[in-house]
Amino acid sequence: MLSPPSSPRRAWGRRASAKGGWSAGASAGAGWGGGAVRRVARAVLAALLRRQAVFLFAPLLYVAAMLLYMGSISLDSVPRIISRPAPGSVYRSPQLYARLRADMDADNATDALATVWRHAYRGGVWRPCISNNTNGLPESNGYIYIEANGGLNQQRTSICNAVAVAGFLNATLVIPNFHYHSIWRDPSKFSDIYDEDYFIQRLKNDVRVIDKVPEFIMERFGHNLSNAFNFKIKAWSPIQFYEDIVLPKLIEERLIRISPFANRLSFDAPPAVQRLRCLANFEALKFSKPITTISNILVSRMREKSVENNGKYVAVHLRFEEDMVAFSCCVFDGGDNEKKELDAAREKGWKGKFTRPGRVIRPGAIRMNGKCPLTPLEVGLMLRGMGFSNNTAIYLASGRIYKAEKNMSPLLEMFPLLQTKETLALDEELAPFKNFSSRMAAIDYSVCVHSEVFVTTQGGNFPHFLIGHRRYLYGGHAKTIKPDKRRLAILFDSSRIGWKSLKRQLFNMRAHSDVKVDTKQSLSVQRWKPPKRDIARMTKYMYIMEKVLRSGLVFHLHTRHPPALEKESWCFYDWIKVSSTKAIFLEPYSHHLYSSFGQFGH
Repeated sequence: MLSPPSSPRRAWGRRASAKGGWSAGASAGAGWGGGAVRRVARAVLAALLRRQAVFLFAPLLYVAAMLLYMGSISLDSVPRIISRPAPGSVYRSPQLYARLRADMDADNATDALATVWRHAYRGGVWRPCISNNTNGLPESNGYIYIEANGGLNQQRTSICNAVAVAGFLNATLVIPNFHYHSIWRDPSKFSDIYDEDYFIQRLKNDVRVIDKVPEFIMERFGHNLSNAFNFKIKAWSPIQFYEDIVLPKLIEERLIRISPFANRLSFDAPPAVQRLRCLANFEALKFSKPITTISNILVSRMREKSVENNGKYVAVHLRFEEDMVAFSCCVFDGGDNEKKELDAAREKGWKGKFTRPGRVIRPGAIRMNGKCPLTPLEVGLMLRGMGFSNNTAIYLASGRIYKAEKNMSPLLEMFPLLQTKETLALDEELAPFKNFSSRMAAIDYSVCVHSEVFVTTQGGNFPHFLIGHRRYLYGGHAKTIKPDKRRLAILFDSSRIGWKSLKRQLFNMRAHSDVKVDTKQSLSVQRWKPPKRDIARMTKYMYIMEKVLRSGLVFHLHTRHPPALEKESWCFYDWIKVSSTKAIFLEPYSHHLYSSFGQFGH
C-alpha cells in the first residue's frame, strides 16, 4: 500500500538535512527551539483568527497597561503651567502710582501748559464763514413741533436737526419741547437752558421760529397737541425722506409732531442742510442768562487760580460715576464688595441686560480694548506723565464720582489746585441749578470751552460737541487731548516701567493728540490751499477731502465766489460725525467754500 506524499515543508527539512544544512547536537537543539516558538506563535494566531472578538479586548489591555505605568510615576515630577494675564488686562494703576510717586514728586522740570500746542493752526487759516441769508423767506408750508429727548447734548442734537429740517421744508419751527426722562430727571424747559429770544432772532433770516403754536391752529386740534398727526421716523433718516414723505403731510395738516426726534436725521446731508445745523449749533444756541452769568464767574475764578500760568487752565471731562463704572463691566480694585455693588447697580439700571443667557462678559478684554473709564488716579498719572506740573490748575467736569473719597484722593495729591463747580461756587450761587442735571452740565460745558486744554477720557455727546465748538472758536484747533486708552492700559499694567520711560511714552501720546488736530498730511485741507493764480480754476471744483481714518470725521471743502478767495481765506461750517467708511471724493461744484468741523451726537 502506497503512503501519502509528504508535505513540502517536511520535504524541505529533509532535503536540508540531507545536504548537511544542520549539524547534529547543537544545530538540532536550535532547530527544535526555533520550531517550537513558531508553532506556539502559529497556534496563538490561529486562535485569534478563529475568534476575532478577542481583538476587542486589545484596547482595554492597552489602557490597563498605561494605568499601571502611570501609577508608578510621581505626579510631583509633572511640570506646572502658570497662566499669566495678558498685558493691559488687569487694573494695577494703584501699584504703579505707589512705586513711581517719589520719582514723580521729584520731577517738576517741565510745564506742559507753556508748550502744549506746538502744531496750532496759524491765525486766519480757518475762520467761520456762516453767511447770512438776505433774500427773505417764502410763505411757510406749516408748523413743525418736535420733542427733544435725552440729556443736554442729545437735546442739542435734536434742536440742530429740527432747525435744519424746518429750513429745508420751508416750515415754521415751534420751540422744541424737552421730554422729561426718568434717568436725568430734569424738568427744564428750552428757556431754562437756552436764550430763547436770541435763538429766534438769530435764525429769523433762515428759519421761522415761534415760541408756541398759533391759536387758530390749536383750535383745529382741540387745543391739544397730542391730537396733531405724529410722525414716527426711523433713526438716521435721509433728508430726502422728509421731502418725499413728511412735506406732503405737513402741507395737508399744517401742523405735525415728530416724537421722539433724537438722531432722526442722517449726518450725510446736502450743504444747505449742514449750514443750518452749524448755524443753530454754533451761533443760535446760547445758554440762558443765569447759566452764562455763573459760568463766567467760574471761568474768572479758574483764571485766578492759575495766575502762575497766565490764567491758563486744563479742563478734564471725567466719566467715573457709578452708572458709567457699572455699565462698563470693568473690574477695578474694590474686590468682592465692588463686584456686589456694581452687579446691583447694573441690575437696577439695566435689568436683565447683563445677566441674560449666553451673555459673556470679559473684563480683561474690555480693558485691553480701551473701553474702561479712566479712574481719577489714572487721569492724574497721565497728565503728570504728559508734563503738566503739580501747580497746574485743573477744572474737573463730572457728575458724582464713584467712591469719591477714596478715588479722588490720589488725583488731589498730584494736582492740589484741582477745582469743580462745587468748590469754585458758593452754595447760594449754585443752589438754583443743583437739582437740574442739564443746567449743571451746561455750566461744565461753558467752563470747559474756555480752557487752554481740554482732556476727554471717555466718548459721548459732551466731548463731541465740545471738541467741535472749540474748533469753531479757536480757528480750527480743538486744543484737545484724547488719549490712546489701549496704550494706557498696557503702560499702567506694567510692573517694570520706570518714571522716565512712562513719561517719554506719555509725551509722545500728547504730541500725537496735537498732531491729530492737524489733519494727516496726505489728506490735509491746507495741502489743497490754492495759490492766487489757481483761484479761478479752483472755483470749478468741490473737494470732499477726507473721512479721517481713526476719528470717523468727514471734511468738506468747497469753492466760493472769487472775492472771498482773493483773500485766500479758508473757513468751515461744522464737523460732522459720520460712519467709519474711508474715502476721498472729487466732484465738480461752483458755489461755496466750506469745510465741516463739528460733531452732532454720538
